[in-house]
Amino acid sequence: MPGSARTASQPSASLTRSRPGRRPPGRRPARTAPGRRRAPRRPGRTAGAGLPRTPATWACAVYAVTAWLLFGTSAVYHLGIWGPLGEAVLRRLDHANIFLIIAGTCTPLAVLLPADRQALLLWIVWTGALAGIAFRVLWVSAPRWLYTPCYLALGWAPVRYLPDFLRTGGAAVVTLIVAGGLLYSAGAVVYAVQRPNPSPRWFGFHEVFHALTVAAFTAHYIAISLAVY
Repeated sequence: MPGSARTASQPSASLTRSRPGRRPPGRRPARTAPGRRRAPRRPGRTAGAGLPRTPATWACAVYAVTAWLLFGTSAVYHLGIWGPLGEAVLRRLDHANIFLIIAGTCTPLAVLLPADRQALLLWIVWTGALAGIAFRVLWVSAPRWLYTPCYLALGWAPVRYLPDFLRTGGAAVVTLIVAGGLLYSAGAVVYAVQRPNPSPRWFGFHEVFHALTVAAFTAHYIAISLAVY
């Protein structure tokens, strides 16, 4: 009958509809080289998206900002002559940034911890950092023997989490964390006692302190790269 009969050129819908267990017509399965597996997709990354917006990404961003502040402010402070007011402001910022880099370094490492331990570590280091910043800004002339132990105490706060870092990050990460902490501590002692002072004009105790700081930062940077990236 007109309007009810199908022509031979019009395939039935049931023939074009994909059946369970069969791929749709015209599509071929993706092929991989023999003996190779398809690489798994990284957590937090979606197809067509840019950088993953994961806690590790933001933690590393915090670490990067605190590092820029530390080294940028220190470079400005030591490379220029700023007068009494400028010296006072830059000195406060320079010393306050030490507390920031301690908390900033702990932030991406905290990603390796379970949620409850992660929150506790971040609360300890950031509360301590803010208290230390207030202390150095309000009392810039405090003696070295008083504020240097504050840096050391805050810097070694994560030591109780080393077993967790070992379990989730591995021996290399823990070794670099401890090595960086020892280098930072050695630099703090050199800064406090002003010894050794091999060449006061060219490379005195202050330069030794900065060299140890750079070496410690490098160790921690590598540890964070291995653990998070």
